Amino acid sequence: MTEDEILSEFRSVDALLEGHFLLSSGRHSAHYLQCARLLMNPDRAARIALSITQKIPREIRGEIEAVISPAMGGIIIGHEMGRALGVDAMFVERPEGVFGLRRGFSVNKGAKILMMEDVVTTGLSSREAIKAIEDAGGSVIAAGAVVDRSAGTADLGVPFFPLIELNFPTYAAADLPDELAKIPAVKPGSRADS
Repeated sequence: MTEDEILSEFRSVDALLEGHFLLSSGRHSAHYLQCARLLMNPDRAARIALSITQKIPREIRGEIEAVISPAMGGIIIGHEMGRALGVDAMFVERPEGVFGLRRGFSVNKGAKILMMEDVVTTGLSSREAIKAIEDAGGSVIAAGAVVDRSAGTADLGVPFFPLIELNFPTYAAADLPDELAKIPAVKPGSRADS
């Protein structure tokens, strides 16, 4: 899929929103990508996962033993990546504020893991998920995402394979442009802790 085709998919399901949004990273943006809407159709989600899989070099793909995603946003794409790669898919969640495996999920010591996200903005939640996976005994050998909106600045500590890179600007609360500051911020994501 080309970048234009992917953006067309976002627009076709009203998943590329404009306004004033408070992102889960704590930053503000005039654009929000609602990946859950994009991925709500199983056929579309499967196509997107297959496209991401093709971006991961064959030698890394062949080593992946499981896919683990951070809840909530990464669950759908993580599951589809597991299907595309023919491996199990699990997720980490943070009911107490810190990511961890629950629900009977576990990894074998040293298991080679792909950490899969929907959107990466700063990389903070991705790094937290990677730490949780490694604390559980896994070895994260790569990360993927539907969208990297970090402008290439997110350092996850492992090779990172996003489907597309979109560089919509994001702002700290103290640095909002006037036109954005005039609009009340909406928090459409799943996290309530930022």
